[in-house]
Amino acid sequence: MAAAAQFTNLKDEATCSICLEYYTDPVSTDCGHNFCRACITRCLKERGRSFPCPQCRQSSPGRGLRANRQLGNMVEMVKQLHLPPGRAPGETLCQKHEEKLRLFCEEDQTVICVVCRESRDHKSHSVSPIEEAAEEYKVKLQDWLCPLRKELGHFMESKLKEEKQYNTLRNKVRAEKQNIVSEIEKLRQLLRDKGQTLYRRLEEVEKNIAIAENASISKLSNEITSLNALITDLEKKCKEPALDLLKDARSTLNRCNKVKFQGSEQETKKREEKAPDNESLKTLKPEEEMKKYKVMVTLDPDTAHPKLHLSEKGKCVTRTSTEQPLKFTPKRFTSSYTCVLGSEGFTSGRHYWEVQLLREEKGGWILGVAAESVDRKGRITWSPDGGVWAIQGGKDQYWALTSTEIPLSPREKPLKVGVYLDYEGGRLSLYNADSMELLYSFPRTSFKHRLFPLFYLHWGGELRLV
Repeated sequence: MAAAAQFTNLKDEATCSICLEYYTDPVSTDCGHNFCRACITRCLKERGRSFPCPQCRQSSPGRGLRANRQLGNMVEMVKQLHLPPGRAPGETLCQKHEEKLRLFCEEDQTVICVVCRESRDHKSHSVSPIEEAAEEYKVKLQDWLCPLRKELGHFMESKLKEEKQYNTLRNKVRAEKQNIVSEIEKLRQLLRDKGQTLYRRLEEVEKNIAIAENASISKLSNEITSLNALITDLEKKCKEPALDLLKDARSTLNRCNKVKFQGSEQETKKREEKAPDNESLKTLKPEEEMKKYKVMVTLDPDTAHPKLHLSEKGKCVTRTSTEQPLKFTPKRFTSSYTCVLGSEGFTSGRHYWEVQLLREEKGGWILGVAAESVDRKGRITWSPDGGVWAIQGGKDQYWALTSTEIPLSPREKPLKVGVYLDYEGGRLSLYNADSMELLYSFPRTSFKHRLFPLFYLHWGGELRLV
């Protein structure tokens, strides 16, 4: 590669810069540059006796040309090496003079050869060597790089800012669409829950109608049977002989006097007024009827969770945040459920008690009954299947704890809850004790265990038995 570069340099030194061929009769100018005699003579004829050197532009008189024999000898030696005077690969020549393009015309903004420089077209123009012109324009172009790069940075920054803003708007639109879908789903769920609640209430009303119907029809059937028997006895007596008729005549008349006749329009109207309507069927028992079965319930300290503080008389309980050092008993609740049971359990009869909700703003409550077998050390199943019949409240939301939680919608917020247990009837009902509005009545079942009043409090809650 080094030898090839030397050969290339050697050919360049033996080549005329005007004709780009090996020197023919080479001559030197006063400035020291070499040309073919014929090439430089042709330039002299075009420019006159004093002309600028085609290579360095220095003025030189025509008579200053001197033959350069040493260069001529070197050219002959180069020719003997059989190296053709080729030009550099890809080198462009002047189309008009077929000379190498070495100069740059500022006015015409084009590259020219040394012959073009002496022509009329470029004679009065400002011309500089290609290398100098390229270096000058390179400096000018580089001066533009910094502001252009800065402007590019501004545009890229603006683009990123715009993309971020549009992405933010797009995300807001997507979030709003998701919110709309979520709200629609919530409304659908609310309507489904409301529909289920109304449907269950109507089912309860229908059950109460059936209960009232069965009781009324059964009573009327018994009356009809009794009257039929009395009429039969009277007809039989009327056919008996006088002596036999008079034997039990007084007792038979007494039986007739005990009959309460219901045939008058006034009595019929009274019966219709006593018939239950939809509103009255919302309560299983009227207030005065249930309160006949009111019992005094006290809290059992042996079952109280360590975080529950009981009053001395066992009528009030408060949920604390720290556990008390209480004695361990098999009956005590020690799991995560802060519960306490009533002292007395029930295996028969009807019973009613009331619970005053003193504080519930920091948590919720659960009230109802629990079987004696309810789990007190592990996980409680809050449904009849787990031995618990109860409702839950807190933060103005209420549920009946069945196999699936049933949302309740009382007309008024209950501040006092009444619990009514009919053991033989297999029914537990809970009321707003102030308005006697039925909160929930569990479906009829067959109780098989001793049932205890159940109380659960969340942190900060407090209640009292009244």
